[in-house]
Amino acid sequence: MSDSIAYPSGRAMSRDGQHVLFAHTMGYVAGTSAVFALGAYLGRNITGIAGLLAFIGAFVCLIAMRFAARSSMGLTVALLAAFGLLIGVAVAPTLAVYASTDPRALWQAGGATALFIAGFGAAGYATRRDLSALARVCFWALIALIVFGIVMIFVNIPGGALIYSILGLVIFAGFTMFDFQRLRRSQDIQSAPFLAASIFLDILNVFLFFLSIFSGGGRNN
Repeated sequence: MSDSIAYPSGRAMSRDGQHVLFAHTMGYVAGTSAVFALGAYLGRNITGIAGLLAFIGAFVCLIAMRFAARSSMGLTVALLAAFGLLIGVAVAPTLAVYASTDPRALWQAGGATALFIAGFGAAGYATRRDLSALARVCFWALIALIVFGIVMIFVNIPGGALIYSILGLVIFAGFTMFDFQRLRRSQDIQSAPFLAASIFLDILNVFLFFLSIFSGGGRNN
C-alpha cells in the first residue's frame, strides 16, 4: 500500500481519489479490527491492573498518532495497529465473561453492530447537510452519559443499564454519521488512519452497547 498519495489542501479530491481514500480507510478499519481480535484472544486471561494499563496504552497510541503523522505515515499506521491490539487486550476480560456465560449475545451484538454501522454510515456518507453541529451535541451528550454511568455505580437506578445502552446507541448513531461524512469530505489521503480510528471506536462502542442489551444487562437492575 502506497503512503505517497496526497492531495493539496483546498483542492477538491476527484471521485477516484475519494474512492481511494474510502478504500484505504476501510482497509485500516478492517486491519484494526483484526489486531483487536488478536488482542482480545491474547488478553482473555488477564485481570485488574494489566487491563487498565492496556487501556491507557491504547489511548497513548492515539495521541502519539497525531505527532507521528508529521513525519511518517508508516509509523502512524503502526500506532493505529498498536492501538487496536491494546484496546483488544483491555476489553478481553469483558468479552471472555460473555463468551463463557452468554455466547449468543456476542453473535447477536456483532450482527446488530454491522447493520447499525452500515445504515448510519451510509446515511452520513450520503447526506449533504453539515453534521458538525450534530457532532458537538453528541460530544456533550457523551459527557453527560459518562456522568450518568458514574452515578449508576453509586445509585441503583431501575433499568439503568438498559437506559445507558440505548442512549449510547443514539449518541454513536450521530458520531457514526459524522465520521462517515468526514470520510466523504476529506481532501487528504493522509487522514485515512485517523478516520479509521474514529470509525473503529464507533464500531467498538456500538458493539459493547448492543452486547449489554442482548445479554439482558438492563434487566438486572
